Order: sequence, then C-alpha cells, then structure tokens
Amino acid sequence: MARVLIVDDSQTEMQKLTGWLQQHGYEVLKAETGADGVALARQEKPDAVLMDIVMPGMNGFQATRQLSKDPETCAIPVIMVTTKDQDTDRIWATRQGARDFLTKPVEEHALIAKLAEVLGT
Repeated sequence: MARVLIVDDSQTEMQKLTGWLQQHGYEVLKAETGADGVALARQEKPDAVLMDIVMPGMNGFQATRQLSKDPETCAIPVIMVTTKDQDTDRIWATRQGARDFLTKPVEEHALIAKLAEVLGT
C-alpha cells in the first residue's frame, strides 16, 4: 500500500483528499504546515506528497524546495495541489522540484490518475 503525505492547512481539503485516497487503498499521512510536512516526510519517507502552496509560515514552494534538495527525500515525488493556477506558479513549482501540479478544486479521478502516474503504478 502506497503512503501519501498531504500537506494542507485547510481541514476541508484535508478531509476530502484523505477520503479519496483511502477509498483507493492509499495510506494517508497528514501535516498542516510546510515545516511539519518537511519534518514528517523526512521521518516517514512517504511514497508521494500532495503539497498546497498557500500556508502560514513555510509555504509549499519552500517546503518542496527543502524536500527536493535533501538527499533523504529528493526521490519522493511532490504534486502541488493548489488554488494558484498561473503559468508562473507552475513554472516556479517545477523549479522547486515538484513533479506535477493540480489546481483546486481537484477532481478525484484526476488526483488518483496523477498519483498513479508519478508512482508508476
């Protein structure tokens, strides 16, 4: 069973994504801040990370950059899941190390398909 870390400060979004992932057989880890997400990723080594961008403190760009630069976590694919939908956001996310990008409100089938793609399943 693949383990997916959700990093998002919205409880509503966290519940929705958790429900979908669990229905599709994923184990879910959760963090509400970028800093907590980085720490949990380092500790638990999830198979993938779903990262929001706009969060208090360390934002998703900063957290993704930390994960992609760390030898212990650089192989973990990060998918940005955010309301930010400008081309510049997508480019910046890629430059920080994100593997892919989904815009909220994300649809269940798109999320599951993207996860399967980055996990090679």
